[in-house]
Amino acid sequence: MFHNKYGCLVTLSNNNRTAQRNQPSQEFNNGVVFSKDPLQVDQLFEVTIDKKINSWSGSIEIGVTTCDPNNLQIPASATDFRDGTWVLSGSCILVNGRSIVEDYGYDLDQLNEGDRVGVMCTSTGCLHFYVNGQDFGEASAGIPARVFAVVDMYGKCVQVTVTESVETRIISNEAINVSLAVQNNNHSDASALSSEERLSFHDRCGSLIKLSTDKRTAERRRPLDEFNNGVVMTQRPLRDNEMFEITLDRLVDKWSGSIEVGITTHNPNTMDFPATMTNMRSGTIMMSGCGILTNGKGTRREYGEYNLDELVEADRIGMMRKSNGFLHYYINGVDQGVAATRVPNVVFGVVDLYGMAVQVTIRDNFDEHTISRDCSVDFESRANSLFQQLSRMCITESVEGALPSPDLDSLLFHPHCGCHARVVDGGRAAIRPNAVVDFNNAVVLTNRTLRCNELFEIQIDKIIDKWAGSVEIGVTIHVPIDLDFPSTMTNLRSGTWMMTGNGVINNGTTVLEEYGQNLDRLKMGDKVGVMRKSDGTLHFYVNGVDQGTAAMDIPESVYGVIDLYGQAARAVIVEQSLGADRLAITNGSAASAAAREPPAVLSSSASSSSASSSSAMQLLFHSKHGSNARVTNGGLTASRPNAHGDFNDSIVMSSRPLRDGEVFEVMIEKMVERWSGSIEAGVTTIRPDDIEFPNTMTDIDYEMWMLSGSAIMEDGTTIRNGYACDLDTLTVGSRIGMARLGDGTLHYYVDGRDMGVACLDIPSGVYAVIDLYGQCAQVSVRSDNARVQPEVHARQPVEYDLQPPVSIVEEVTHKFSTCCGKNILLKNGDCTAIRSKSYNHGLLFSLQPMKLDEIFEVQIDSISRQWSGSMQIGVTTYAPQESMSRDILPASAAELAEVGSKVLWMISGAQVTKNNVPMCENYAPCLERLEAGARLGAMVASDGTLHLFLNKEDLGVAATNIPKKVHAVIDVFGSVDTVSVLSSSVAHIPLSFHAGAPLVQFHSQEVFEDEGDIDTKAHPLHEFSDKHGRYIRLSDNNRTATRVGSYNQAVVVSSKPLHRHQLFEVEICRVNPGWSSSLAIGLVGSQLETVPISAFSIKSSAWLVHGASVYHNGIKVKNNFGPNLDTLTSGRVGLLVDAQHCLHLFVNGVDHGEIATNIPLQPYIVIDLYGQCEQVTIVNEESKEGEAEEATLASHDYKEKADIESGKTEKVVSALQVEPAVVRNCEYMKTCSRLIASIGIPGGFLKSDLDTCFCETCHKARGDELYFKGGNPPRDYGIPFGWCRFALKIAPKFENMNPSTNWHMAFHGTRLGAIRKILDSGELLLPGDVALGGKALTPYAQLSGKNKCKEDISQIFLSPSILYVEKDAFAALQEFSDAQSRKKLQARIAFQTCVRPGCYKIGPQSIGASHEIDPHFSNSEIEWFTKERGATALYGLLVKLEQ
Repeated sequence: MFHNKYGCLVTLSNNNRTAQRNQPSQEFNNGVVFSKDPLQVDQLFEVTIDKKINSWSGSIEIGVTTCDPNNLQIPASATDFRDGTWVLSGSCILVNGRSIVEDYGYDLDQLNEGDRVGVMCTSTGCLHFYVNGQDFGEASAGIPARVFAVVDMYGKCVQVTVTESVETRIISNEAINVSLAVQNNNHSDASALSSEERLSFHDRCGSLIKLSTDKRTAERRRPLDEFNNGVVMTQRPLRDNEMFEITLDRLVDKWSGSIEVGITTHNPNTMDFPATMTNMRSGTIMMSGCGILTNGKGTRREYGEYNLDELVEADRIGMMRKSNGFLHYYINGVDQGVAATRVPNVVFGVVDLYGMAVQVTIRDNFDEHTISRDCSVDFESRANSLFQQLSRMCITESVEGALPSPDLDSLLFHPHCGCHARVVDGGRAAIRPNAVVDFNNAVVLTNRTLRCNELFEIQIDKIIDKWAGSVEIGVTIHVPIDLDFPSTMTNLRSGTWMMTGNGVINNGTTVLEEYGQNLDRLKMGDKVGVMRKSDGTLHFYVNGVDQGTAAMDIPESVYGVIDLYGQAARAVIVEQSLGADRLAITNGSAASAAAREPPAVLSSSASSSSASSSSAMQLLFHSKHGSNARVTNGGLTASRPNAHGDFNDSIVMSSRPLRDGEVFEVMIEKMVERWSGSIEAGVTTIRPDDIEFPNTMTDIDYEMWMLSGSAIMEDGTTIRNGYACDLDTLTVGSRIGMARLGDGTLHYYVDGRDMGVACLDIPSGVYAVIDLYGQCAQVSVRSDNARVQPEVHARQPVEYDLQPPVSIVEEVTHKFSTCCGKNILLKNGDCTAIRSKSYNHGLLFSLQPMKLDEIFEVQIDSISRQWSGSMQIGVTTYAPQESMSRDILPASAAELAEVGSKVLWMISGAQVTKNNVPMCENYAPCLERLEAGARLGAMVASDGTLHLFLNKEDLGVAATNIPKKVHAVIDVFGSVDTVSVLSSSVAHIPLSFHAGAPLVQFHSQEVFEDEGDIDTKAHPLHEFSDKHGRYIRLSDNNRTATRVGSYNQAVVVSSKPLHRHQLFEVEICRVNPGWSSSLAIGLVGSQLETVPISAFSIKSSAWLVHGASVYHNGIKVKNNFGPNLDTLTSGRVGLLVDAQHCLHLFVNGVDHGEIATNIPLQPYIVIDLYGQCEQVTIVNEESKEGEAEEATLASHDYKEKADIESGKTEKVVSALQVEPAVVRNCEYMKTCSRLIASIGIPGGFLKSDLDTCFCETCHKARGDELYFKGGNPPRDYGIPFGWCRFALKIAPKFENMNPSTNWHMAFHGTRLGAIRKILDSGELLLPGDVALGGKALTPYAQLSGKNKCKEDISQIFLSPSILYVEKDAFAALQEFSDAQSRKKLQARIAFQTCVRPGCYKIGPQSIGASHEIDPHFSNSEIEWFTKERGATALYGLLVKLEQ
């Protein structure tokens, strides 16, 4: 059962056997529970998932901890545990919060209700996790003896129950049996384990096994009728260094597969023998074929030099557990190496007489010394078998007479080949004669095995464009004369490695999805080759360029093989020589043999003086790099191995300085979607050996020029935004290059296209720098880097313009991608799609990724009623490739969700799904009822929400957290057979880009303030629409509505949609107590075409509050919500939609919480003047300004001269507008507003509609939490309790970085005189910077002691805790005279800032505090500090007043 100490949101029931997380729709964490007692050794602790919800991401987490719950302050989640905690989260194993295993067993996030998950610590100190009773192997070792189980009901997981099923007890008993066997093995007097006892087979065995009298021979009965149930085990456990060896006595040719041999911890006395040992899911290691399986799951694909399926009669197989815990296999006495480590002490030998294997006999056992002497074992039986095989080859060759006689050592094609192939030209060429009709069955092997470091290379001489796919090349251990040629080599399931497309396949299974150049794009005359190197690695070459290591541990004797598949119709072997063009490849270098043609902007000729030394001077990655980076493939590839656990510390540099005009280009090969941000690229004059690599490139504050996102930075400071290339939008396969030209300019290239001048006056001799940051996990150097034509980039004079750049606005019609379903026919310039046959295979994608806030809309052109079902629409992270074969795409959107690791959001029928998992029921009208002419659109809003539009009506939020780069996807399914694109995209083409645009654009202060006035302009005054109910009369410019008859038919609607964070209020002016009930107020998703009799008749996208209930589309969904509107005889009632698309109800200025979620983007207010309510009037901002008149007058004398002269007045009192974060008439906020007004801050800096008061009264009214998480990765911060926050606009230089979402939140104390200077710069100032009045900022007092060096005090100090920042050392008290109250008050000033992750350090408090400052933060981690400019973005100005 569970422990009585648990997370703050947990409730226990069922005698503490069931745990539930409270408020699951509002909270996703604080659901940690523990086992009541420490876990017993070999005891499985298992829980069943009782309930899940789909509101959150993530799910259950489970593990063990050495922390005693009785003495523990329980953190919010299990991953926050430290000090001896092991947790399985998703599919990752975390130790003390740090990931040590990225992909372990089952992904817990995929578990459903009813699934079971458990944890066990074995007697050997190993940690195992179980899912539905299946052991997924050892997760970690060295687990202490006393640990508690810990379960985190996180995210989707809401309720769990401790399980004690029969299966749980069986698993525990098996583990205990192993422990008992270990103890028995240590008793020297145990007769069963006598040192003299000879190994034999146990009496209990598989149902078809027959044992000999001495139990040393085992035979599978009925071998021609049955192929399994032939498991036998040793009668006792194997000793350390004891050889268990058997001889293959008899084989049959009927079955595939053969003998399997291994060890198991299961005792034959108690085990239920399976049909095959590979079905065992615990305690078993088997060698099957040429691989190693642990608990039925493959752990090594290629092991040793032999395949058990290819052994012949009289061959011997042995195994030994060595004293160091390693398991070795021996074939005919030859040690095959380590097969597994950390093998348990007590294991039984096990043999599975499977498939071809019929009978085996145990050979006398040998100790380890005997094995070393037995390595000279005779191979008579092996030699006889090989002799017979060689004889067959010689006979065949003499009959066919096809192999050339002049040079028997030449590497040629073997004449025995696929049925559609033919070897010609004396074995030097292979063709597919009938290539127009046949596309496969054209496999050809070499006539002999390849030597070490020998390149087998072919040239494509003929291409047939009719087919998809092309040549495939690789190696195989199969002998040509014995091979039963498959239709394609990728169908072969043993001893074969092939490169196909741009992936690598081993034994029919893809092992590398993204590798090298795509072979399907090769043209006639291109060359492709393969080489097994002396270290056992396999390399492929395209046009002489080494594509890197494709596989390891390749056997020595392998044949070259090509598959003339699809487009490839003829191939010729390229003769190898030791000429200059082949010397580099022969020596194992990755240099190019011949120059490839570069992009149009690049020079096609290289310097002749450097051609001869190109191999020695090739650009590679330097061996010195960031701590989380790894350089492989001879310096050509750089990666971040733990990409799911780390996002920075992965800087790599070029191996030498760049020459003038030389492009250093890399290709992105791997990305992960977990992080924000991506690759950063630049140049530096710092040598790799002289640099101490920081967390990120932006931390290098000297001699560095770089591109981060679309921002150009010099020495860590942004000097230009909006460069033509945004690195955060690049995907896998994109190429990014950089070059310093002879005129000193720095250029970037994306996929070979010049993006223009990025920087000027770059010194010569710079090194290229790449930061594998965030999403970017692996890149490789493009070895065909070329030189740039210097004359193409004549330097233009730079003019600095104060006006924004001029651009042309061009409307571009959306199109479908040509990568579509095989039944789709595209017409009308790819704008119309017709499904030509059947009911499926009608997938469509948008040609380009969707832009934010832009609708991709289609119209249904025709309907075919013979089919059921209808079209579906959504978005996907799957990126369609124009060159992709249509046959590859699945038949429907449901199957698309199962492709790789991509994510698919679809609206199907009335349901919203994510990867086929329902997220929202009854979201929209059923799409299956749509007729021809109906319009459907999808839009991803800038806040990451997905919206569906039906006939131009926004149906509201369908899904959240949508990535930026997604494609629209449409499944033309069932009754819908033709659709057309209606929407278009607006493209802004900057004229200055082609006309020498300035590198830096300056804006005067006046221009900036003008823009601020525009941004802060109040929303238009509200009024009622002229469309209203029968008994409504409008007056006062449509701001007052009066019911003039009856008690109903009095619905009014706002004339304009309601914006986010805009409060719409009406005042009840007149009531008639003669009627019952009263007004209803709510929202509709779009303007009403006709006004109904009652607001409850609106059945589409409607939310209403009536009395104390909430209604959605006329159906009551909440009771007893807020105050009862029927009891109001006067006062104000209002609605507001916040940034999270939640609808709030306000009564007399007090926010009564959320009414509904997922509100559409442009809703309209609807009010039903029902029953008692006869008249309402809209309360606009002008009616509220009287409340702030005194504050306005107080601020008049402090206005800046420039504002007075221009006739502009700043709305400094806009902070007093009612919004959900402020209680009406808060005197504390009014006083703080008067202080801000006295400073004279221009309105362009303020975002007044988001001002928030955190005084005790306002805080209680909202019910805020005291601490939140923010940023990526998330980090805790406290709210500024007791302060008043005046929201600031994010500085333009940070807007593209989205700091309020992606950066961490912190606070920084300051003084009144520094506010304006800080606001002007948009970020915090360093000590020494000049503030208002020409006074330089000084370091904080507490840092001026003798123990602080100069570097220490020249930094910005921040904290996630306002309790630390409000100390006198940071935010000293300053006197303020309030003009209204005529009181002298003490004020503290601070900024709330966004801090870029990775650019600051965390340290202990430095103010000499002897007590705990903030209970949520340790004193040792409460202070943050940084000296990097551009690392902080202002978010809010904070004021705290004291008497």
